[in-house]
Amino acid sequence: MVSTAGEDMNVRRPWTGRGRAEPWEGPALRRTREILCAGARERTLEVGVGTGANLRYYPPQVRLTAIDTDSAALASARKRSEELGLVARFTEGDALSLDFPDEGFETVVCMLALDTVDDRARALREMYRVLVPGGRLLAAERIPRARLLPRLSARRREHRRAPREEAAEAGFRVGHHDRLFFGTVERMVAHRP
Repeated sequence: MVSTAGEDMNVRRPWTGRGRAEPWEGPALRRTREILCAGARERTLEVGVGTGANLRYYPPQVRLTAIDTDSAALASARKRSEELGLVARFTEGDALSLDFPDEGFETVVCMLALDTVDDRARALREMYRVLVPGGRLLAAERIPRARLLPRLSARRREHRRAPREEAAEAGFRVGHHDRLFFGTVERMVAHRP
């Protein structure tokens, strides 16, 4: 779906049966999924699992819990998980209020999902909260359009910083980070000190 200049960029669009990242999918994104998910350890939370595009890339020892706000997408992820023989727990949930205890996960994975929430900083603080000390955030996120096309963007002001800057403000220590797709996607590994 193409947005118009006057359209509110923060309104969630209805699920169309395709994954959120489908227009981006290609060898580079598949490799990014493979690299980031391979870094998942023990108890792992995937925030914004969508239709489950990452599921095939998790190591077998991971105990995966996956959330999304979209029940239809979750049903697709569950089905994909069954087809892969992956044991995972899927639940409807919101990144702004993760219904999990403090320090409950060793890893949080978030792939191209932060731009679907209204308050990225709050979502990152929630991810920080549920990680154990030393836990890691593995993420790939779109660089906000405001940074690329400042005069044409309809995004709110708080969406104008790079994901790694927002992660650092949430308390994470950002390690590796780089950009893909001509600078439009930032990949990062961050740790909770």
